Amino acid sequence: MAWIVPFLYPGCAAAYLLLALFVALAGRKRGSGLTLSGAALVTATLLTAAWAAAVATAPETPLAALPGGLELARDAAWYGFGLFLLPPPAPGARPLRRTLLGFGVVVLAIAIGAAIISPASDTGLTLASPAIAARLGFAVANLLLVENLYRNSRPERRWHINLLCIALGALFAYDLVLYGDAVLFRRLSPPLFAGHAIVATGLAPLIALAALRNRKHGITLQVSRSVVFHTTTLVASGLFLLALAAAGEVFRRFGANWGTLAEISLLSGGLVVIAVLASSGSARSRLKSLVVDHFFTTRYDYRREWMRFIAALSTPDPAVALHERVLRATAEVVDSPGGVLFLRAADETGFHWGGSLNLPPAGVMLASDHPLLARLDAGETVVIADPDATPWIEGFPPLWLAVPLVHAERLIGLILLPPPRAPFRLDGEVFTLLRTIGQQVAVFIAEQRATQSLVETRHLREYGQRFAFVAHDIKNVSSQLSLLLANAEFHLDNPDFQRDMLATVRTASTKITALLARLSASEGDAPASAVAPLERIAAIAATLRQSRGVAIAIAPSRHGGKIAMPLEAFDAVITHLLDNALDAEESAGRPGHVQVRISEENSAVVIEISDRGTGMTPDFIRDELFRPFRSSKRTGSGIGAFQARALLQNASGSLHVTSTPGAGTTMRLSLPLLNTPVTA
Repeated sequence: MAWIVPFLYPGCAAAYLLLALFVALAGRKRGSGLTLSGAALVTATLLTAAWAAAVATAPETPLAALPGGLELARDAAWYGFGLFLLPPPAPGARPLRRTLLGFGVVVLAIAIGAAIISPASDTGLTLASPAIAARLGFAVANLLLVENLYRNSRPERRWHINLLCIALGALFAYDLVLYGDAVLFRRLSPPLFAGHAIVATGLAPLIALAALRNRKHGITLQVSRSVVFHTTTLVASGLFLLALAAAGEVFRRFGANWGTLAEISLLSGGLVVIAVLASSGSARSRLKSLVVDHFFTTRYDYRREWMRFIAALSTPDPAVALHERVLRATAEVVDSPGGVLFLRAADETGFHWGGSLNLPPAGVMLASDHPLLARLDAGETVVIADPDATPWIEGFPPLWLAVPLVHAERLIGLILLPPPRAPFRLDGEVFTLLRTIGQQVAVFIAEQRATQSLVETRHLREYGQRFAFVAHDIKNVSSQLSLLLANAEFHLDNPDFQRDMLATVRTASTKITALLARLSASEGDAPASAVAPLERIAAIAATLRQSRGVAIAIAPSRHGGKIAMPLEAFDAVITHLLDNALDAEESAGRPGHVQVRISEENSAVVIEISDRGTGMTPDFIRDELFRPFRSSKRTGSGIGAFQARALLQNASGSLHVTSTPGAGTTMRLSLPLLNTPVTA
């Protein structure tokens, strides 16, 4: 067996040297040079080639000196390459890359020690040997990394890495078997050691193909389709393994030495081929088509297809954008690897790009006179691309199908799909399912647009409400200043009036500035303050007395508690209600009877504002009082009572009205005390 090793390992070195050259030239051909992951791949392949060449020069001591050190460097390089490929962690997830990096550093430290005190022969090996411990550690670490790389990659990205994961998994699984066997028998197995080069050489084409993929960055049988598909796969795999075993037995008949080596090589290669077939989308598509065509009268299991489609559209993952969900749900019907979405523009000038899946962004707009749109508007359900005609999108990867998105008998978008991974037979059943899915996607997109429009309308309504509130408050300030100017003509020479006038003007200026600031934020954004109702009402009453010349009686109260409410909101409520009470009394010809009473009831502050004005009917209170833009006053805006109740409700308060026509009105406000839990 030893005589064949010098011939196997040079071939392995040549294979990986060619692989490194291929990856480097591919990056140079693209014009962008090698990325960090590309450089890591070239480094790993070159170290693999160097390791194989070193073993070829010293096959008697493959664990010592230069061969052993290069093997450990090869393992570390493949581990680093895998770390480059790990996807970023999801929000809130543990930092997987950091954990695996720490594990790799520990194994690397053991490997450095092994390189220094590596054994000089391949006998007397135990688990305590640093060389064996380092190799087993790297085998486990790389297998763990490959498993995490595949499991944490998104489904649409796995097509790019599945062959690489199979190749690296097979390489380090063989290492685990090789050195595990060495620990059990305290020496390297010659057949396993010779097969090491064969397995590594056989995996080089898979790594090259992975790099190439990344570069292109009558009776219905009531049988479960999944059971039939997986059973067929299992039977085919079993037959394949039997064929491999038979081939190994033939080799054993011709020579014992060749038989063991051939059995190891063929078995390893067979397992890799099965893994490729199991993870290849193209192979699965061909097998699925073969099974469906021969076992079922219908191509699809419609219940499963519909559940898959609904699950794809309603996924709760916020990281998956709308266009990705829509495109994936549609593309999976015909085993297409991706797609591009176009949506009708708001100005009706054409269809703009709405997103891509495994395709580059389409930086063009399909004009209304595009030939494809004319065919879809003419009533064609699904359009098949003509390979001899002008491409639908110039300079774009080849496209295959156009699926219309029709809502309310109107084309609102379309999905363009590239060719499938394996030949796919199109028939009426496929077109019907695509048309149905296209209609459901159109409804989903229309609902998303309607929801967005409602949100925008709500924001505009809230801004309009804030603007109306601010305009009403500014009107009140303007009325106070107008009354102040009217009184100034008669009392301007009075020093006390001058002081009151300055205080009123200062308060009005401060209030207008605060009102203008409220336009840029909603009422709920204002921080709650610890408001003392008695003090604030007394200050507001003094301002109204200065501006309107009418006193407001505040009944004595022992209430000393405070409420939690934005200060500006509380002042606005009290000002509105006191202004309305004064206006009602002036209209009835009985000014000067407005009273305010403050009390505590059931852990709440109760404020009652009473007047002897014209009063209101129960019908008016029920139907008109709290409706915006409804007012019984000639110059009123109909905002005051509506705003007052809204502000009180935002502070978990309430407003109740008791009124008798011709006798007056009482406004009863209730607000929770500050030390009482506030419930919305």
